[in-house]
Amino acid sequence: MKLLTAQTGLLGTIEVPGDKSISHRSIMFGALAEGTTTIRHFLRAEDCLSTIAVFRKLGVEIEETTEKIIVHGTGFAGLKQPDTVLDVGNSGTTIRLLMGILAGADFDATLTGDASIVKRPMNRVIMPLREMGAVYDTARDAGFAPIKLTGGNKIQPVEYVMPVASAQVKSAILFAALQAEGETVIHEKEKTRNHTEEMIRMFGGEISEDGLVVRVSGKQKFHGQDVIVPGDISSAAFFMVAGLIVPDSEVELVNVGLNETRTGILDVIAAMNGAVEVDMAQFSGTVRVKTSELTGTVIEGDIIPRLIDELPIIALLATQAEGTTVIRNAEELKVKETNRIDAVAFELSKMGADITPTEDGLIIRGKTPLHGAKVTSYGDHRIGMMLQIAALLVEEGEVELDQAEAVAVSYPHFFEDLTKLLPKNKQA
Repeated sequence: MKLLTAQTGLLGTIEVPGDKSISHRSIMFGALAEGTTTIRHFLRAEDCLSTIAVFRKLGVEIEETTEKIIVHGTGFAGLKQPDTVLDVGNSGTTIRLLMGILAGADFDATLTGDASIVKRPMNRVIMPLREMGAVYDTARDAGFAPIKLTGGNKIQPVEYVMPVASAQVKSAILFAALQAEGETVIHEKEKTRNHTEEMIRMFGGEISEDGLVVRVSGKQKFHGQDVIVPGDISSAAFFMVAGLIVPDSEVELVNVGLNETRTGILDVIAAMNGAVEVDMAQFSGTVRVKTSELTGTVIEGDIIPRLIDELPIIALLATQAEGTTVIRNAEELKVKETNRIDAVAFELSKMGADITPTEDGLIIRGKTPLHGAKVTSYGDHRIGMMLQIAALLVEEGEVELDQAEAVAVSYPHFFEDLTKLLPKNKQA
């Protein structure tokens, strides 16, 4: 696919699709609640549609209209044995959280996914769930999908010290803990996104957070809710960066989810001297950016979990900053849809960036002009969108993107939304 370029500024307002993490969880909590849950501004992308498909196979009635999703809850006890394998497609969130949800099921089930999912590590989830009494077997017992659940096990509470900072692992433990008698205590390595904790409260449950310690009691009941999903800051991040690095740009993003466990990119933009304004409402707000003279920075430590999904586009941002930007403590990038450390470094280097991969991050030296090249997303939606934003800076040559279809995993209308910011006479 030939990517868009922009010889002059991006101007306009965009409302990005619903938050992917919250969209997944709204289906899950709706299924586990009593009564009906109505979801608006749901992200109708491939990953979230995989979650809907899986819960339908588990016996949950889910209706879809143009404006909303309606989930008729069954509770944990109402989930039914599927008559086929539960295929999550490309969604790591779905398979990992589903392992926690099914930990106490009284039936057997097999979970699998696409070629990317079967290469992603699952032992980090399986190990604590086994401590709690769940019985899971993996392909060749190597910690990869397909994963077979043997049902009929009593789930026990646990006190678990997280070896990695992962919201998906934490959420899987929380879902299992909700099926146990007694209190489960989780000690986080670093603070990660807390959407599961917030939705436990939204659906009528109780959970406590004290610094890095999370406590939850089992056997709680949830009640159906009306959910309005805020815009996904991970999707908004691509337009934020575009507005900062494309000359003569001013971009406004409305209804962006601004949960503090997800807003690390705003802190990085500020540290790099980027022009950003935020108007905050209760759970979402408006973000405005404009072209800026950026400076390099160091990104490391406890901010990493707050921007882990945004690091590919932050790396591009750094190529347009004066000086050196160093990203550290981001080993988690290696086990995403692809090895994002290597993918970012290799593909941006093709376009002229001065970028070096390390064991746990990247070293980016700016400011560098970018040129045309043949690039690939490796089937990773965030790499594909990052490369499209990079293409906006190209003045010589064309950018051809292989596997552009991967963008649909989280943002089906990404290219159309970008076009809205480009007057027709500015498009390639």
